[in-house]
Amino acid sequence: MDRISGLPDEVLVKILSFAPTKVAVSTSILSKRWEFLWMWLTKLEFGGKLYSESEFKCFLDRNLSLHRAPVIESFCLKLSNSVLKPEDIRMWVVVVLSRYVRELEIYSSCYQDKQNILPSSLYTCKSLVILKLNGGILMDVPRMVCLPSLKTLVLKGVNYFKQGSLQRLLSNCPVLEDLVVNLCHHDNMGKFIVIVPSLQRLSLYIGYKRVLDEFVIDTPSLEYFKLVDRNYDSHPCLIENMPKLTEAYVDVRSTDLQSLIGSITSVKRLIISSKAMFGDGYIFNRLERLTLHVLEENPSNLRSQFLKDSPNLQELEYFSELDDSYENMRMFPWNQPSIVPECLLSSLQKFTWSQYLGRTQDRDIAVYILKNACCLRNATIDSYACLVPELEMIKKLTRSSRASTTCELNFS
Repeated sequence: MDRISGLPDEVLVKILSFAPTKVAVSTSILSKRWEFLWMWLTKLEFGGKLYSESEFKCFLDRNLSLHRAPVIESFCLKLSNSVLKPEDIRMWVVVVLSRYVRELEIYSSCYQDKQNILPSSLYTCKSLVILKLNGGILMDVPRMVCLPSLKTLVLKGVNYFKQGSLQRLLSNCPVLEDLVVNLCHHDNMGKFIVIVPSLQRLSLYIGYKRVLDEFVIDTPSLEYFKLVDRNYDSHPCLIENMPKLTEAYVDVRSTDLQSLIGSITSVKRLIISSKAMFGDGYIFNRLERLTLHVLEENPSNLRSQFLKDSPNLQELEYFSELDDSYENMRMFPWNQPSIVPECLLSSLQKFTWSQYLGRTQDRDIAVYILKNACCLRNATIDSYACLVPELEMIKKLTRSSRASTTCELNFS
């Protein structure tokens, strides 16, 4: 230890930076040499489990304001079953903001408390690049908002003091690139409006029975879009076109896909889980890779529709989703397209079916693709072992004709 203690301060601080904050703080009792070294760390994480509630408060009250690093790269505060006063937490956040913090993460497990622990100075912090809030945190967005450096914003289960709070916040984040929002029943979000020209990634989770009054997305620079909506009722929806969209993940329970599908036709990679059909007139000219989750309510014609509307598709995966009611799953007939889809004739190279069930319509679909996919190089059928006799499945599919003489058919 004496040999290590003889190293320069910057080297020792570098060593401490690789350890959890709890461990780094504990080195302060080793000797006078180590007493204040942890206070130069630029990445800090404090959790309620580090000390008792009273010890936790005393430690931060005593030490945080004395922290010596001129810039705090990241600060993470985890509040577990906290009885801490909101004003105490606000004071700690104020101190961190005064040190030009770049990344701030606050997690509260007290979802129902709706505590306003965020100081108004947070909303005008020029150094903040990443902000993550999770749990029962109340966002009371003031009139004066300016976050000129904020690029990543994550809001999970937070509460909003007023409707329109999120819209006001977003409209004052001129360089925002990544937005993650989880909406829940108690958040006081009536209208979800995202109008952010700079936004490149948007992930939105809407909880069960969380119907919005209005749903508006206008993000012309968006490259990645994820929507998980557990509601069976649709929301009044306006989604503008996303011309730069490259990848999308769509998991919705509503039967209305019209407004959504029309805005993502420029996508290159798409994962979709839905029981809904969408109308004619939508062409996915850029779509190269499609993963379609096959639900119980999901008609076989949805698969035909995507084949028809994706003329340049190169990779196709079907994923059969099962639940305890497998025995009662309806069998939708496979209506073979009257004209072979363009992607089967000219572009499809890889076909995968995960959790293949071996039902009549499943086999008809697989045989049709093998029979007509002229450029197919690889086809993999991954059966649901306890439901599909492997030998029987292999015999039926290997006996089917294949348009591509170079296609390799694999079973797993």
